[in-house]
Amino acid sequence: MEPIELKRILVSKLETPERTLHYDAKEKTLRIEEKSTGKGITLSLPGLTAKYEERKEAAIDEIIYHVNEVFTVMNHDQSLDEGQRAIFPVIRSTSFPTENNGEPLIFEEHTAETRIFYAQDLGKSYRLVSEAMLSKEGWNRSQLREIGRFNLRSLDDTMKKDVVAGNTFYFLNKNDGYDASRILKQQLLDDMKQKVKGTLAIAVPHQDVLIFADIENEQGYDILGQMAMHFFTNGRVPITALPFLYEEGELEPIFILAKNKPND
Repeated sequence: MEPIELKRILVSKLETPERTLHYDAKEKTLRIEEKSTGKGITLSLPGLTAKYEERKEAAIDEIIYHVNEVFTVMNHDQSLDEGQRAIFPVIRSTSFPTENNGEPLIFEEHTAETRIFYAQDLGKSYRLVSEAMLSKEGWNRSQLREIGRFNLRSLDDTMKKDVVAGNTFYFLNKNDGYDASRILKQQLLDDMKQKVKGTLAIAVPHQDVLIFADIENEQGYDILGQMAMHFFTNGRVPITALPFLYEEGELEPIFILAKNKPND
């Protein structure tokens, strides 16, 4: 399918009297805006076309749901004070937009591959915290960070385990939107460091999975690399296909060549 074909399908499903849709043929993007506010979302069609090729109608349904949730969130006026218990840090790639409809978002640097944003959970959706929202509440970044990390500590960390070729892999997949965020739980990382027999590697290929790997032989690196790439390709909110080594309290991205342990 070509992007222009996907554009026709999306326009037929997303067009309403309250919205305007604009297709940029050069950039191959589709912009959906709310007429009354001018706010909206821009879809990059080439990437979505690839997802359609893999998942067909399920991909279309997911896109429609995501767009509708964006407009629901934009019209949500609950204050940060009212929703303190629903504020969590979220991990995103360094290529993730740092603005939403022209409003700068609050974010922190994390690793060479990732950044930390903050989200207010709204149940079926969420909204990322912007500088304007923070200023309106009279909060500072330290308060936001403290509240987000406090709420994160309350989340369940139980994992599934699988042993492949002598290497043990642990999967945290609660589908609560904050699986990858748990990489920020220092105590969890330190506990896993004590637990492994070999080298601890960690992957956050998309927002809904966190992988810990106890690497005991060279094949383990290759397995983790393939696993991370698979999850990254199929994730709803991709983050990074590069795993990390966890040494002395620091996360270091690693490049994995097939059947070879990566060098520093």
